[in-house]
Amino acid sequence: MKKEDCFELGIITKAHSFKGEVVLFLDTDVPENYYELDHIFIEINKQLIPYFIEASKVQKAKNIRLKLDGITTEQQALMLAKKKVYLPIEMLPTLNDDQFYFHEIIGFSVSNQNNEKVATIIEVIDNNSGNRLLSVLVNKTEALLPFNDNHILKVDKPNKNIQLDIPEGLLELYK
Repeated sequence: MKKEDCFELGIITKAHSFKGEVVLFLDTDVPENYYELDHIFIEINKQLIPYFIEASKVQKAKNIRLKLDGITTEQQALMLAKKKVYLPIEMLPTLNDDQFYFHEIIGFSVSNQNNEKVATIIEVIDNNSGNRLLSVLVNKTEALLPFNDNHILKVDKPNKNIQLDIPEGLLELYK
């Protein structure tokens, strides 16, 4: 499985027991969509390695305890701690026309309040603090723009454009 064909589901936060169980943090708004998984891909040495799930139990809304096939000791489980977990993109739920996944908007153009194209999206930076940022190219220079519901004016998926309310003077800092 190639990483570009997958989305990041979350991260294994820690080993859970001496029997080789791990805790998976689900980095999603709807964690219950992923409570009944039968497999995951774990990134190890920049490769996605498949693991089948023998058993799972919800600990908290976004944390599930997993027993993975082939992981039988605490030491093996510790080796998976802090590793990112992925699933194939096909497993993402379908969204409404005005909704999007972050991976979908890479390469979209960004328009300002006057609907003038001003940048191209290269990355969405989401540190789970609520202060999401867009990394964009402005005149061949990387810039950071605030990216939350208050700044999104319009999402045009067919034309690959997002119109933002960009704070006055912000783009001039990058010229």
